Amino acid sequence: MDPFRRAQIILLCDLCKTAHLQSHCERCDINLCQTCVGKHLSDSSIRHKVVLYKYRKSLNYSTCPDHADELCKHYCEKCDISVCSTCVSSSKHEGHDISDILEKLSAKTESLQKDLDELETKIYPRYEEMASGVQTEKAELETNYGELTTIADQQGEVLHREITAIVNQRKSDIQEMKNKHLSTLNKNTEEITQKMAELKQIMSDLRSILKSNDVSLTSTYKSRNSEFTTLPPKVRVTVPSFSAQKINKDQLNEMFGSLSPLSINTEHGDTMKSAEAVSSPPVKPLLDEPRVTATIDTGYKHLARVSCLSEDQVWTCGDNETMKLLNLQSKLLTSIQTKSGNWPRAIAVTRDGDLVYTDYNDNTINLVKNKQIQTVITLQGWRPLNVCSTASDDLLVTMDSDDDKQSKVVRYSGSTEKQSIQFDDQGRPLYLSGDYTKYLSENKNLDICVADRSARAVVVVNQSGKLRFRYTGHPSNTKQSFSPRGITTDSQSHILTADHHNDRIHILDQDGQFLRYIHCDLDYPLGLCVDIRDNLFVAECNTAKVKKIQYL
Repeated sequence: MDPFRRAQIILLCDLCKTAHLQSHCERCDINLCQTCVGKHLSDSSIRHKVVLYKYRKSLNYSTCPDHADELCKHYCEKCDISVCSTCVSSSKHEGHDISDILEKLSAKTESLQKDLDELETKIYPRYEEMASGVQTEKAELETNYGELTTIADQQGEVLHREITAIVNQRKSDIQEMKNKHLSTLNKNTEEITQKMAELKQIMSDLRSILKSNDVSLTSTYKSRNSEFTTLPPKVRVTVPSFSAQKINKDQLNEMFGSLSPLSINTEHGDTMKSAEAVSSPPVKPLLDEPRVTATIDTGYKHLARVSCLSEDQVWTCGDNETMKLLNLQSKLLTSIQTKSGNWPRAIAVTRDGDLVYTDYNDNTINLVKNKQIQTVITLQGWRPLNVCSTASDDLLVTMDSDDDKQSKVVRYSGSTEKQSIQFDDQGRPLYLSGDYTKYLSENKNLDICVADRSARAVVVVNQSGKLRFRYTGHPSNTKQSFSPRGITTDSQSHILTADHHNDRIHILDQDGQFLRYIHCDLDYPLGLCVDIRDNLFVAECNTAKVKKIQYL
C-alpha cells in the first residue's frame, strides 16, 4: 500500500471526524472528506481554496509568545501582529479589527508574487540592459578618446605647418631683402669703381703730358676736375628689424580649438537630469581690462545692428536697404537687399544660421534662407521693432501698435503666435510705447530681456512673462542719463546693454545686479551680440565699425 493510502486510513476529516480526508482547504487550514467539501464551500463569506490533500501547502504557524501552547492563527490589524485565539478574546485587543492569518497570508502572498513577477520580467532585465550598455560604453572609451587625441594631434600638425610656413616665409623675405641690399651695394660699388677708373686714366694722361713738355698736348688739355669734385651719391640701406610680437597664449589656445565640457547626466526613469557639477557652463571671470581684438569697417554711413553668424563672421545693417555679412578683416562675404527696398529695422541669426530681419514700414518679419527671402509674419495693427532667436528656435519680436499707444513682446513658432507679453500682474504695461526700437535678447535661464529706451530701463521677465526686475542704470557719474539700446546675454547669464549716450556697456548678472562697465573707447554703441566663445561684438553708430571685445 502506498504512503498516501496509509495516510488516508490514519487521517480523518476535521469536520465529521468519521470519514477519510481527501481534500484540504488552504484558506481555513482544515482537512475535509468528499462529503464535507460541499458543506464547507457553502459558506460564501470566505474565499475558500480547496485542493487535494497531497497538493496542500503546509503552513508553519508561529507560537504565541504569551500563550506557549497556542498557535497564532489570527491577525490584529491595529497592532500589526499575529495573535492566538486567547489573545483575541483578551482585553489587550478588545475592539481591534481581527482577521484570519490565512487571509492576511493570502493577500501578502499575492503581493509577493506580483513583486517577484515585476522584478523578473521588468525591473531586472532593465538593470541587465543598463549594465550591458555601460560595458559597451566602456569598451568604446579607447576608440572615442583615441579619436579626440588624433584630432588634437592633427590640429597640432596643422598649426605646426602654418607656423613653419610663416617662419619659412619670413626667412624667404629676409633672404630677398638681403639680396636686394647686396645688389644695391654692388651697383653703387660699380658706379664708384667706374669713376675711379676714369680718374686713374686722367691722372696717367696728365703725368705723360707733364713729362713730354709737348706744347700742343699741354695747350689742348681740358681740365675735368670739376666733374669729379662732387662724389657720386652714397646709397644708404638700413638693415630691416624684426618686430617680434608677444605670443598671446589665450588667443593661441582659442585658435587651436576647445573641448566641449564633459557632460555627466544621471538618468532617472525616463527623464534625464543633469548632474549638479555640470548643470552650468564653466565659470569665466570678468577681465579687469576688456580689450578690442578686432575692428570691422562695415562701409555704412551709420551702423545700427550686428548679429553673430560665427566667431569670425557677422551680419550687419545700417542706413540703407542692404544687409552685409562681413568677416573680421572687413571683407564683404555676402549682401542681401530687403524685399521691399526699405531699411531693415533689426536683424537676427537663427539656430540654423539663417538671417531674420524686421521691416518696420511694411509690418513684416522675413526669413533669408539660401539668399531667398520669405515673409513669415505679416502684422495687422502692429509694427515690428526688434527680433531675436531663442534656444527653442522660436522668434521673440518687440512691437508697437500703429497708434504708438501700446507695446509688447510676442513669441512666434514659425508664423504661429505662441505667447504675448504686455502687462504685469496688476495689469500695468510692462513696456512704454513710442517710436523707439526695443532691443531684446533671451538669457540662458530663459528670461526675456528688453532694453526699453522709452522707459530708460532694462525690463526682464521670466519665460512665462512675469516681471522679475527693472534695471534703470548704475548710480555713478554719467554724462547723460541711462539710455539702453542694444542688449545681449552670454554663457554666464550676464546681461550686457549698450548705454549709447554714455559710450559704454553695462554688465549685469542674471538678477539685475550691476557688475561693471566696458568702455574700450566706444563711440555711440548701438547693436550688440555675443558669439559662442563669449566675444562681444559692438556696432558703433557714428564710426560704422564693429568692435570685437574680449571681456571674459
